Amino acid sequence: MSAKLGVGFIGAGPVTQAIHLPTLATLADRFRVAHVMDVDEQVAAVVAARADAQSTTQLDTLLEDPEVDVVAICSPDRFHADQVAAVAAAGKRAILCEKPLATTVEEAQRIADVSVTSGVPVLVGAMHAYDPAWSAARQHWGDLAATGTLVRSVIYLPPNDEFHDLATDLAAPPPNPSTPRELSLEVQAQRLRAGVLGLATHTIPQIRQFLPTCKQVTAARFVPPFGYQIVVIGDDRTAELIALMPGRWRPDWSFHVWGADSELHIDFPPSYVLAGSATVTLRTGS
Repeated sequence: MSAKLGVGFIGAGPVTQAIHLPTLATLADRFRVAHVMDVDEQVAAVVAARADAQSTTQLDTLLEDPEVDVVAICSPDRFHADQVAAVAAAGKRAILCEKPLATTVEEAQRIADVSVTSGVPVLVGAMHAYDPAWSAARQHWGDLAATGTLVRSVIYLPPNDEFHDLATDLAAPPPNPSTPRELSLEVQAQRLRAGVLGLATHTIPQIRQFLPTCKQVTAARFVPPFGYQIVVIGDDRTAELIALMPGRWRPDWSFHVWGADSELHIDFPPSYVLAGSATVTLRTGS
């Protein structure tokens, strides 16, 4: 048995190519890519070849591979619950499931139950929740979690294509649909939901630290071409979430909390580039 853990990928899209594979390349003493599965046979083959791994279009083939110790689920969110269950049933050692883990309470509970029953740990790809600077800040912000009154999350990013180009050469560039000038309310709602699941989900763990109870969403609107403006209140606290893609230089992914006598500001690096930890500034009255 190899001393390195063999990683199997379910889904070989831009996130796998531009984030996971470069990250694993920095951890080559502990991990190796063993198998890549994607419904697009050519994409699976090209991505696997880059990592000297096997490729397939069939989930069962990947799960039956004894060289696969742990699995990264990088497929669309509607498949996550079924795929987590399948990986756990196959007896793999651990699962990294990309965000969002689930889109319904029932799916989330099913994943939790599968993990408990099988003993297979499931880690969610919520990168900011594990950021070293965020973890350090939690040890020093004192009573801000109890006294903070206003929370703001801002995500202002250039197109993903620019980050893809910085990180890798995609095996198959994703489609880049244009946004018509007039969108129906139904389409706006769909895109708002996509923004919450694709972007806001990154910052939800931080918001929950300071707004544990959500009593009312007082505003929620789609911001073209892709973004949102959301305001949530709970227990005399307010959270504002703003996002816009594509923005221009310079990228801004920040998180801000104001309290009675202290203030927390976090600048997160954008996705797709190995830019290291966030930067945290904590100010107090003293």
